[in-house]
Amino acid sequence: MSILWIKNGRVIDPANQRDAVGDVFAVDGRIVAELSAEQQQQAEVIDAGGQIVCPGLVDVHVHLREPGQTHKEDIRSGSRAAAAGGFTTIVCMPNTSPVADNSGTIERIRNSAKANSIVHLYPTGTLTVGMKGEALAPIGSLKQAKVVAVTDDGKCVQNNELMRRAVEYAHMLDLVVMDHCQDDTLTKGAAMNEGEWSMRLGLTGWPAAAEDIIIARNIVLAETTGAHIHMQHVSTKGGVELIREAKKRGIRVSGEAMPHHAFFTDEACKDYNPNFKMNPPLRTAEDREAVIQGVIDGALEIIATDHAPHTDYEKDCEFDKAPFGVIGMETALAVCLEVWHHSGFLELPALLQRMTEQPAKLVGLPAGTLSPDAVADVCIFDPNERWTVDPLKFQSKSMNCPWNGMTLRGRVKHTIRAGERIWDGEQILEPSAS
Repeated sequence: MSILWIKNGRVIDPANQRDAVGDVFAVDGRIVAELSAEQQQQAEVIDAGGQIVCPGLVDVHVHLREPGQTHKEDIRSGSRAAAAGGFTTIVCMPNTSPVADNSGTIERIRNSAKANSIVHLYPTGTLTVGMKGEALAPIGSLKQAKVVAVTDDGKCVQNNELMRRAVEYAHMLDLVVMDHCQDDTLTKGAAMNEGEWSMRLGLTGWPAAAEDIIIARNIVLAETTGAHIHMQHVSTKGGVELIREAKKRGIRVSGEAMPHHAFFTDEACKDYNPNFKMNPPLRTAEDREAVIQGVIDGALEIIATDHAPHTDYEKDCEFDKAPFGVIGMETALAVCLEVWHHSGFLELPALLQRMTEQPAKLVGLPAGTLSPDAVADVCIFDPNERWTVDPLKFQSKSMNCPWNGMTLRGRVKHTIRAGERIWDGEQILEPSAS
């Protein structure tokens, strides 16, 4: 019997509206209301005095690059990066090599996760075969293979008729459709946001309209079909407003914000540093403020990372030739605290709800709560500890981090999966064989 007793922390469990100094108990990997006197004597004790105790963080948008691109990341390294960032549950995207458009590849990912992941890992499947946007993927067999959502993330289905059919099939199977919103005809050769800084830098611009057009299409399709369409990495003011208004009309859409879009603007690209190149790109100050406000008022009810590892040699080239993407799981909590909490925009319960309960609800995961009998996944962090970002110390294989060298406030001290510590604030603690 394994017994865990977390003492004296400020326990914040948004799913149960709990916010008070107290204790959290776990027996054999599950939360319990209390421990007997005998169990208290046997328990592993963590004193969380002065720290926050919350459900393990949930990230519904990560790229783990396995299979086929394991020089950038793999399930083993990516899951350890998640643990270091306080995440105990992650959902991986299907744009691997080969892409996850069939049950065989999904089973391969699930088997590797069982052998190598130290956090709970759930796969997604593609919307279209090969992510080519030409023919529907076998969504029914993907559902049987236990995907939790379908998406062509990294690409966007341009054919509206095909997208409608994909959405209808997913709805029949009770699967959320996650969409990377991008009109390809408006973004050919684009490297960064279209605006003042793209003109100054002589780089092809990526208009906000390219994102807004697809968000508007998806809202129409969600209203037409009754399906739930989730907009990934929303980065524009117009996109946030479209989602907000659609929700007011009762349409089943949702959206997620990324820490990098809420922290930086396109001015960060002024030195041509490829670590600031991402898809969708960093936008204007007005767009950044809209993303921040969207999280505050719930238009964007989820925060995810879009953790997208690339090697140094892939990023070490001209800005317009570098791949899109940045890593983010090991900095996410601190960045979100800086943007939304320390700035006074959101109290901790509201912020943590967007990183625990809400993403778990999106795809129906058994996570994001400290309810009795829930799996004992816990994150313990000091919201005020300052630290300097050094990707050389990260668990991720890649170092394409836009916060490199910056000082952030908020540090994960313990990550606990199923009642067992897997991160102690400094290093990974390998889980037991069981």
